[in-house]
Amino acid sequence: MSKKIVVTGIGTTSPLAGNAPETWAALLAGKSGARSLEQEWVEKWDIPITFAAQAAVPAEEILERVETKRLDPSSQFALIAGREAWLDAGSPEVDPGRLAVDWSTGIGGVWTLLDAWDTLREKGPRRVLPMTVPMLMPNGPGAAIGMDLHARAGVRTVVSACASSTEAIANAYEHLQAGLADVIIAGGSEAAIHPLPIASFAAMQALSKRNDDPAGASRPYDVNRDGFVLGEGAAALVLETEEHALARGAKIYAEVAGGAVTSDAYHITAPDPEGSAAARAMIQAIEQAGASIEDVVHINAHATSTPVGDIAEYNALRRVFGDHLDNIAVSATKSSTGHLLGGAGAIEAMFTVLALHNRTAPPTINLENQDPEIKLDVVTSPRELPSGDIVAISNSFGFGGHNAVVAFRSYN
Repeated sequence: MSKKIVVTGIGTTSPLAGNAPETWAALLAGKSGARSLEQEWVEKWDIPITFAAQAAVPAEEILERVETKRLDPSSQFALIAGREAWLDAGSPEVDPGRLAVDWSTGIGGVWTLLDAWDTLREKGPRRVLPMTVPMLMPNGPGAAIGMDLHARAGVRTVVSACASSTEAIANAYEHLQAGLADVIIAGGSEAAIHPLPIASFAAMQALSKRNDDPAGASRPYDVNRDGFVLGEGAAALVLETEEHALARGAKIYAEVAGGAVTSDAYHITAPDPEGSAAARAMIQAIEQAGASIEDVVHINAHATSTPVGDIAEYNALRRVFGDHLDNIAVSATKSSTGHLLGGAGAIEAMFTVLALHNRTAPPTINLENQDPEIKLDVVTSPRELPSGDIVAISNSFGFGGHNAVVAFRSYN
């Protein structure tokens, strides 16, 4: 790839905090965003899992009332993160025809869809809101950002389960390389802390059952891990060509050096235990970055805290890095944020960018007894990363066998 693509803005609303600086500070402090659910529907429906990682700051405290009324929560989170990233990038003056959005979600407007179904059953079709369809559409979050920033070079939405937003960032990288835009807002959002998704994930034994210890429930790589913690929120990155960024005097966090997408074609929910396709995605992203495996010093792992998933990713990592894996600082930040599904890759990409920018790998919390089958150098307290030109990767894997990896290179 001939162009250098850089990150010039970041934004998030997360279970840890309502913006990027406070989220990063909370992550480094080892805080957890998981907490008990207090909504009345937990008791009404006898929901088996009574905790989740809800957004720390409700969207209605940030957005105008008209915006919250016309947007599904997944779109509300997207708009908050997108606006913060845009401001952080300096609100660049760019021809709308050269500004694009590459967004993602795993589930989309589930709250809107299910609330509308309740209204239909209880009150009839005339009471269903006319905005229901645009609010429930999976492309709604990306469209909200696109309309807010007048992006006319394309608004694309990826729906690849938990790999979605990493794939969106990889797509943005390719679209900038192809000259389709000068600036792209890329990321993902999710708002699925609703009784039906929780009941569904619980039925498939995917969620942690630690109702008595929400903050300690997400424990990637621990022998006592028992499932993931459902999270919500959004994260956004502003990407642009280095030439465009330098011409306008923008600050640069890091370089997006490569991205790759593969698929397992193995099972609709379970990852391939051999990790061959996941490994291929990592190799392709690193090769696209013009790097070697020895250049990689940090990995933000997918690491959901499921017994099967963590082992499968470890097998893929060992397949790629061999003995060099022992020299790589691995962070599993879902231990703090929970699993944001379609937004997970975006917030973890943001963490990877900040790790390189600040030369600090964030900690993995709740790791009390590391699984002896997972021989990784897991970061459990903030750790300084080496100086010089270094590379980090962020991994995401999703139901359906989706694998997405983005490689980042330090810029400062």
